[in-house]
Amino acid sequence: MNLQLDGLRVMVTAGASGIGAAIARAFAAEGARVHVCDIDARALAALRASHPGISETVCDVADRAAVERLFAAAVRELGGLDCLVNNAGIAGPTGAVDEIAPEDWDRCIAVDLTGQFNCARLAVPLLKHSANPSIINLSSVAGKHGYPLRSPYSAAKWGVIGLTKSLAAELGEFGIRVNAICPGLVEGPRIQGVIADKARMAGISPADMAQRLFGGISIKQFVPPDDIARQIVFLASPFGKMISGQAISICGDTRMLG
Repeated sequence: MNLQLDGLRVMVTAGASGIGAAIARAFAAEGARVHVCDIDARALAALRASHPGISETVCDVADRAAVERLFAAAVRELGGLDCLVNNAGIAGPTGAVDEIAPEDWDRCIAVDLTGQFNCARLAVPLLKHSANPSIINLSSVAGKHGYPLRSPYSAAKWGVIGLTKSLAAELGEFGIRVNAICPGLVEGPRIQGVIADKARMAGISPADMAQRLFGGISIKQFVPPDDIARQIVFLASPFGKMISGQAISICGDTRMLG
């Protein structure tokens, strides 16, 4: 299926590895022009070596001055913007609410929620000039369920859904569609670290903790990053032009998080 994305100008935050790299590669494979940012300069260099057509900037999305520089670089490279993928996020701390350091809470909210605002506020003036404008925000199934011992992350991801629905209502008159993607347990080192932390606190093995988490999920598998990327690419295509204000789960039917 030709998704008609040739020349689409796309920015992907935290696009050098994991879900972000899968998204960047998927857009590039469809003929889009892609600019990514990441805090990991070595990962960006590796992506540039494997995909020289993807341009990049080192950026922490919680740093507003750095985000200003990111957008200036992206506009120079792309000549405008048609799609923002707000992918940047961190796992944040694992612990009881009375044991979490306030600075760890602040950092999680700053990256996972405020970072999306920092990018959206600069993207919108550019998107108003696009013929096919969209914003796709990465939330999580933790933005739809309570997540014990993961309150900063869950709070941020609930906030992302609120931001998404508010922006969809606000920007619809300009033809800008805004959606959130809510992945479940995505395969990769981040979820393995979370599982290890939760297992240590519960006094069980990581394997047993993984089984506990899968107990609330119908399809008991980790979500491949490429599955998420394919959904995002579709939403950014002309075939997704009437999809807005949605929080779309890619999670194997997650009913609860343990």
